[in-house]
Amino acid sequence: MRFRSTVAGVAAIFVALTAFLLGGAAVALAVPPVDVDIQDTAGVLDRNTLVPALEGIEFYEPTRVVVYTYNGREADNLNEEVLRFARTQQPEWISPNGQKWADGLFIFALDPVGRHVGTYMGEDRKVSLDQRSDIQDAAKDLLRDAQWTDGTIAGVRRAAELINQPWYRSAAFVVTAWVAGGIAALSAAAWLVVRTVTRASCRKQIERGDRSYANVSMDLEVTELNAGTIPPSSKYGSQVLEKHRSFLKRYNTASELSNRVHALGGRSLGSRRSLKLVREYADAAAELDALDDVIADSNALLNRGGTWPTAWDRQLAPFRNDLAGLEQLLAKRHGQGDSATATALRSFRDHSLRDIERWTAELAEGQMTPENALDHLYDARSRLSVLLQEHAETVIHAFAKNDREARLMREQMEGAQEGADHRRQRTYEPSILGTVYPSYYFFSVATFNAGLNSGVSSVNSARGGGGSTTGYGSSGGSFSGSGSSSGF
Repeated sequence: MRFRSTVAGVAAIFVALTAFLLGGAAVALAVPPVDVDIQDTAGVLDRNTLVPALEGIEFYEPTRVVVYTYNGREADNLNEEVLRFARTQQPEWISPNGQKWADGLFIFALDPVGRHVGTYMGEDRKVSLDQRSDIQDAAKDLLRDAQWTDGTIAGVRRAAELINQPWYRSAAFVVTAWVAGGIAALSAAAWLVVRTVTRASCRKQIERGDRSYANVSMDLEVTELNAGTIPPSSKYGSQVLEKHRSFLKRYNTASELSNRVHALGGRSLGSRRSLKLVREYADAAAELDALDDVIADSNALLNRGGTWPTAWDRQLAPFRNDLAGLEQLLAKRHGQGDSATATALRSFRDHSLRDIERWTAELAEGQMTPENALDHLYDARSRLSVLLQEHAETVIHAFAKNDREARLMREQMEGAQEGADHRRQRTYEPSILGTVYPSYYFFSVATFNAGLNSGVSSVNSARGGGGSTTGYGSSGGSFSGSGSSSGF
């Protein structure tokens, strides 16, 4: 308690210091734009919302605000387009000598189709390239969601905070003031936060491990009985039995881990080393919990026991989930739902739904063996994996602008597919096929979605971070006005 009180006291002193320093900013001039000019050639902005919002934003110096939109292409240079429009339609945006943007001017430009955002300003309103990127980044989350008006407002608001900013309000000054006097307090506070978060994560993982371990312990005798009657002559049964041979050894290992985990004190749970141990326990117990269910299902299905229909439904569940999720995947943004590979996926889905009904009926009538049913299911899931891989290439080809972006998206797709085995919290598919084959063997719809989201996010981040463009293209000539653009 004494340590926390000390941290709180020191932090309070520096909060007060910063408030005092920032309070001096009240003397800085705060004025609304001298004019707001909306050139919405793309037709995407709500003027009734945008104009009053921009007129209410306060700048440090009298500034003319221009918003320009147009529908371009991904390959376009937004800087070049803004300059072209200014030269032909709005020459007053350009300085008398034709080489710079006019004094007192700030332009926020947007291409909603080509997905570019740009910021341009007169020499007396110029900010650094990093600050121009900061202004653009302030708008990008909203722009990515097609909130064109709100994104524009957010970008102009951030520009007002940075253009002609007094030195005592700059981030560099505030950070320096805090670092110089408060680094010890901040470090101590950060240490407390990390400990608290780690402790909470440990307890969550312990709960996960305990649930799985309790299930395995209660069913231990039944699991051994089920394993004893799985036909070893079956291709799938023999491989499940191979997994079972180490079951008791792994159960004993999980028991030892459980004892070590529950011997940890409250303070120990705050360490990263303890979190690693706790995750190891939770993963080991979860894997055993999935395996004993598979052993029971293998016995019931392969021997056509009384509960075989329920066991068969559990084998079908992952495939059914994939088929059910296909349309949502194809309908999402960047999902390329009108492509040839999307058509192939939909056709496969419809055909597979009929196949599932046929397999189940033939199983019930004894016209198909459980072994053959699992073979058909394996073939179908393998075919879906191939179709998803082909569709992934369609999506990558449509979204990526160059080989580097395509490579980045493929890496994210591959990482998502391997993630079930290689990320922090492993997951196990409680099915016979999921036990016989590695979890990353089948390319699922959920994995595709995760890889697509990561790939798009990574590419957008690369475009928006190091992808700023400052040149005005071949038609720009000697024009050197302050400005840049980036993708979102």
